[in-house]
Order: sequence, then C-alpha cells, then structure tokens
Amino acid sequence: MDHRQDVNAPKASLKLAFTGNLIDPQSESRNEESLPSALADPRVRVLVMSGGHLFMKQSSAGDAAWLTLEDAQGLAVDLEQAIFLGNDPAGPVVAATAGLDREQPPADFTAVPFRALFVEGLVDAAVLGAVAQGASLLAWNDNHRFCGRCGSETSSRTGGYRRHCEACDREHFPRTDPVAIMLAAQQDRCILGRSPHFAEGMYSCLAGFIEPGETIESAVRRETFEESGIRLGAVEYLASQPWPFPYSLMIGCIGEAISEDVDPDTAELEDCRWFSREEVLLMLEHRHPHGLKLPPPGAIAHFIVEQWARG
Repeated sequence: MDHRQDVNAPKASLKLAFTGNLIDPQSESRNEESLPSALADPRVRVLVMSGGHLFMKQSSAGDAAWLTLEDAQGLAVDLEQAIFLGNDPAGPVVAATAGLDREQPPADFTAVPFRALFVEGLVDAAVLGAVAQGASLLAWNDNHRFCGRCGSETSSRTGGYRRHCEACDREHFPRTDPVAIMLAAQQDRCILGRSPHFAEGMYSCLAGFIEPGETIESAVRRETFEESGIRLGAVEYLASQPWPFPYSLMIGCIGEAISEDVDPDTAELEDCRWFSREEVLLMLEHRHPHGLKLPPPGAIAHFIVEQWARG
C-alpha cells in the first residue's frame, strides 16, 4: 500500500489544501547523491518559489507549476541549494528558491501567492501537497544557515533534509511547528473569533502554537480559555493540515464548551462571540445578512466549522 494513502481521505484530506502530496520522500534511502541524481534525470521537475509565492509558466500546455531545469535556470535558481523532495509517479521532484525579484518575473512567468493557489483552484491537490513540502523545507534551510550551537555557517546535506556544522560537528534536522486550531461548541452554538488582520467580515476558529510539554488536548483547552475565556471539557481530534507559513502542522479539534461567559483577549482578537448553528450555516452559504464569512474552502478552519454545522 502507498504510504501516502489515508483512510480518512474521503472525509478530510480531499477537502483540505496542501494534503494531497503524492511524493515519496525516499526517507530510508535518501543520501548525498539523491539531489545530483535527481537533477541528472531527464524526467526531473522543479517547483520554484520565493517569499510565499510559486512561479508558474503562463504558456504551459500542461501543469504550469512543474518547471523544467531550463525554466528554473531562467529564474536564477541555485540548484546546488535545491531540495530533493522525492519521487512521484512521473519522476523526481525538486524545489528551489528563485534568485530574482518575484514582483518582476521574466516574460511568460508569474509568481502566485500560496493562498491563491487553493483559493482560486489554480493547481491540483498533488501540486499543493508538493508545494507544502517544498516551501517548508526551503524556509527551514533558509532559517538555519547558521548553527544554533556555535553560530558558524551550516551546509545542506542529504538533499536539504539535514544541515551540518563543520565547526562543531552539529547536525540540524527540519522542524515542524504544531498548531492547535479548535472550535469550542455547546449544543447548537459555537465560538468564533476575529483577528484584526482578517479580511473584512471574516471569523474563524481559535488557534495557537502547542507549547513544550503540552498534549494536544491541553493546548486546545489552554488556547481556548486564553483567547475566549471559555473552558472546555472533552476534546476530539478531527483532522490535520500542513501549513507552509512557514512550516506548521495545523491540528484540528472540536472541544465541548462547559462554560458560557465570553471574555475575549482583546490584545489578539477584535471580536469573539457565540454563533448559532443557523448563523454559521448562513456564513457557509454566503448568505449572512451582515456579510460575515468564514475562511475559504481548503482551509482547515472552514472544514472544522462545516463538519460541526452540518454534522
């Protein structure tokens, strides 16, 4: 069985952006020759990114996200610093950072924000999944160019899945930051909050990083209380989503609210309140009388709220 298969795929994975990755990362066999071998393979395809954007070829007859080596070199990528993502059914895949201004791409190319890729349906699920993998690894490598132990420069190893410090022989490995994102619900109502940086009229689930020493359930209860003043009882895991901003894993849960009085954290939220199931359904259907809305389909917050509202 393919290790990427998910028994929950019909319910969650097929509805969530960045979860359709078909690449086998070759974890057990990856070595120093993996990247050079991939670049020498005539089937190799390159995902070129920069600052939360994916470069796409406007005149491509096929999938505009998969670029050739020639395309990538035209975007001034440093292939020695590329990331070997692994192999999919069509061959090896690598990710690389563009060496030019994404605001002024060459003719025939455009740089598309990651969020627009799924909100506007510009690429399929497999490309989105590969983007999540590639963007996270590129960001991690860029953020760990110097050793956290001695401060010396590090170098990329095993195709970008490890960085080595020659000065102190320290090995550094990619990290994923776990984030709890949750919906506090009580019978036919739930808690939604609004951050100042949200689009006009948008409300969403509460969320926060899981801290060292915490379980997922403890983080869900703590973050919900800190941001809304609501206490939770039982917590149920629902789904997860890679989130390449820069390298998080969103862990989606629903919690049973056991208190009622909302006391929002105004330092983080400009509003937080109870929403009835009827009101949430209007938001899902884009029929709310005051234009209130939820994050777009593909975002795990949308999935969590929809599962509760229609469940």
